[in-house]
Amino acid sequence: MATVESMLKRIFTLLTAVVFGFLIARYSTRHPGAPSWWPDRERDRNVRYFREVVQTVKENYYDGSKAGYDDLTRAALKGMVGQLDPHSEFLTADEYAETEEELSSEFNGVGIQVEQRDNKILVITPIAGSPAEQAGIRRGDQLVKIDGQSMENVTLEKTVKLIRGKPDTEVMLTMFRAAQKKELDFKLKRQRILLPSVRNASLRSDGIGYVEITQFSEHTGEEFDQALVQMEKQGLKALVIDLRNNPGGLLDAAIDVCGEFFDKDELVVYTQGRAPDSRENYTADGKHPRRNYPVALLVNGGTASAAEIVSGAMKDTGRAVIVGERTFGKGSVQSVIDLQNGEGMRLTTARYYTPGGAVIHEHGIEPQVQIEISPDDEAKLRLQQSRADLNGPADFKDRFGFQVIADVQLTAAGEVLNGVLAARTK
Repeated sequence: MATVESMLKRIFTLLTAVVFGFLIARYSTRHPGAPSWWPDRERDRNVRYFREVVQTVKENYYDGSKAGYDDLTRAALKGMVGQLDPHSEFLTADEYAETEEELSSEFNGVGIQVEQRDNKILVITPIAGSPAEQAGIRRGDQLVKIDGQSMENVTLEKTVKLIRGKPDTEVMLTMFRAAQKKELDFKLKRQRILLPSVRNASLRSDGIGYVEITQFSEHTGEEFDQALVQMEKQGLKALVIDLRNNPGGLLDAAIDVCGEFFDKDELVVYTQGRAPDSRENYTADGKHPRRNYPVALLVNGGTASAAEIVSGAMKDTGRAVIVGERTFGKGSVQSVIDLQNGEGMRLTTARYYTPGGAVIHEHGIEPQVQIEISPDDEAKLRLQQSRADLNGPADFKDRFGFQVIADVQLTAAGEVLNGVLAARTK
């Protein structure tokens, strides 16, 4: 009897294992979240196919020096990651080191931020005070040649690598300017680009302050706080923050700037990735007492990334009036991932959303007070801002050949703030 019972138990156990295995197999084919130890037949099939192609190229390509396993693997990785979107890329060790330099706000180059769109390399904005800005390169210029070499079918990372180089070496950039329908050559000398964060802080006689944030780097929050404290000591009543042509930078720096006006734990921005539960909130730390004076933000088509995060947060929470033109619309999250051999990967993992849930990417931030400036006037204004060393309008005209022009967007921001101040006194 015991033997029969033992046999029945074994049969039952075996049947249970078979059924369990069948259920796991069906589950794994229907659900991508199946256990990692379960074979992924689709992945394995494609890995085998990739190995076959690599081996075929390795054995048959006519130039063996270009068909080593390392070269082929990295070329494949670049193609795989780079085709996802313009902001994702596989980084070699040298490129990864350059990325680390950017995050520290220093690099060797001519000072332009570029973007790849529709297989074209376009200037987002020249960096304030850089050789590119001083030479007259403008937002929207299309880079068509570097040292006479055509820019057709090139990648963004290759473009950046060609532009950068050792300090004091020269590079010739050929730009197509659509407004003039012609190509322009700019011979530039590379230098160590030290990216300033906060500049031109000043206070008008009516108590309206002005400060320009050129990009968001490691020390932006600290520099911005110092500028505010200094102006507040002088009697600051209202503030204009100029984010025009600010290409962005570090998320932490953007949160620090908003933190000067936000309450502790107040939402500044949130990200949402692929998974429904991947939302991550970024809030103010409450280190500073919230400023209650009225604020206006100046923005334009060169206002991007972290600068749009600040614009969206300040707009949604009613902390500022946005003046100018619709911003660039670069609101995706690039995670920098460490890989082997000093290499890395910049991968788009989520998108940014304003506190009110608005999508920044490819939409931008719409100003409440819309005032457009022509590309010619914008270039003149940027030049005026960057050459405070010239002593008056006469010297400026002698140097650049045009009269100092009025900044209509800045004027409008001042009028808005004066209106708010007048309303508060009633």
